[in-house]
Amino acid sequence: MMEALPDQLVWEVLNRIKETPDRNTAALLCKRLYQIEKDQRGYLRVGCGLSPAIEALSALCMRFPNLVRVEIVYSGWMSKLGKQLDNEGLRILSQHCPNLTDLTLSFCTFITDGGLGYLGSCTGLKALRLNFTPGITGCGILSVVVGCKKLSTLHLTRCLNVSSVEWLEYLGRLESLEDLAIKNCRAIGEADLAKLGYGWRNLKRLQFEVDANYRYMKVYGRLAVERWHKQWVACEALEDLSLVNCLISPGRGLACVLRKCQALQNLHLDMCVGVRDNDLISLAQQCPKLKTLSLRVPSDFSVPILMSNPLRLTDESLKAIAQNCSELESVSISYSDGDFPSSSSFSLAGIISLIEACPIRVLLLDHVYSFNDSGMEALCAAQFLEILELIQCQEVTDEGLQLVKHFPCLSVMRLCRCLGLTDIGLKPLVGSHKLQKLKVEDCPQISEKGTQGAARVVSYKQDLSWIY
Repeated sequence: MMEALPDQLVWEVLNRIKETPDRNTAALLCKRLYQIEKDQRGYLRVGCGLSPAIEALSALCMRFPNLVRVEIVYSGWMSKLGKQLDNEGLRILSQHCPNLTDLTLSFCTFITDGGLGYLGSCTGLKALRLNFTPGITGCGILSVVVGCKKLSTLHLTRCLNVSSVEWLEYLGRLESLEDLAIKNCRAIGEADLAKLGYGWRNLKRLQFEVDANYRYMKVYGRLAVERWHKQWVACEALEDLSLVNCLISPGRGLACVLRKCQALQNLHLDMCVGVRDNDLISLAQQCPKLKTLSLRVPSDFSVPILMSNPLRLTDESLKAIAQNCSELESVSISYSDGDFPSSSSFSLAGIISLIEACPIRVLLLDHVYSFNDSGMEALCAAQFLEILELIQCQEVTDEGLQLVKHFPCLSVMRLCRCLGLTDIGLKPLVGSHKLQKLKVEDCPQISEKGTQGAARVVSYKQDLSWIY
């Protein structure tokens, strides 16, 4: 029966099987499916189960000659699980995978710069992701970017020994980079991003995260400042920007990025010290297409520098966003330390300005003490709101929660660690079929019985250790 089917039909049927175990089972049914699976397989993920590592990888590459994407992940590896792949493994990939375009190395502690050197011959490589590869330095990355001139995606996470950034300058000259992520690489600071130069022109996604516990204390010297001013190119293509634990200096560095990205759609600022109202006001005026805004604001007590030199965002930022970003759909506002909330930051009026002016579908408020029952009343007019998450919003009471039944489009709600809410607040929702999903976590006065029937799908968890 199978032999009578045309090749194109069999190929399409097998192509619809996405799970690797299911594909492996199908390939064992007959020789024809085995051969088609061999030619069709474009993705391979290996790791701790690969033993002996070199021989097994070589056999897999020979079996699947058309691999496009490969992930080598050794999360949870211990010596008793056998030897990890080393540089020889990358040599095998470079020789037997001519179509390789996407490679991920995660927790590969035996791969060094010498191994990355083999990737220079993979001229079609477009994406490289390194996660905790302590044997790799900036020299190894440079060898890759020199050989792989089509590289458009580069992610570095916890690459502790990458200090030199000549590779960043080289990528800047190529102007091919579209997606750059640098997370917790201790020796790479904010000022180093200036070395990307004209590479900013085509960059669409930037994620930059500093390890706050081991900050490499690079300061803005005169040379770094001059690089930002002289080599600056407007990042007109930037659509996604995520900055975590960054220092924002007025008028230079990352502050310039916030003022120049005209195509920005998604913005995430997490514990970024030095962000001012002027930065977000300028951003709002330049970014009418902004769709997602996520702000995690450091409190005065969580960042010692703010004790003597407070730099707070205020309602002026939110009002500017409300006036200029008419496509904003998702808003997340949180504070780093709910026990010591900033005394002068976003007020209820600023949050309401966003609710009234923008078609917000998703709203998350975490440790926002200014949000109360009046805010819940304002949400009754939020015509597009579908998802609401309240985390430690202690000023919201049962009176405000009972208004949820009047929210026009709300279908998903999450309540977490809210002290002022009880079963009484959920009563109007019981049997109303208003919500599709309700998630209640660690709210001491809400019982599991009180949540029953409040939504089609209910999730309940109670752990009060956070109180004590």
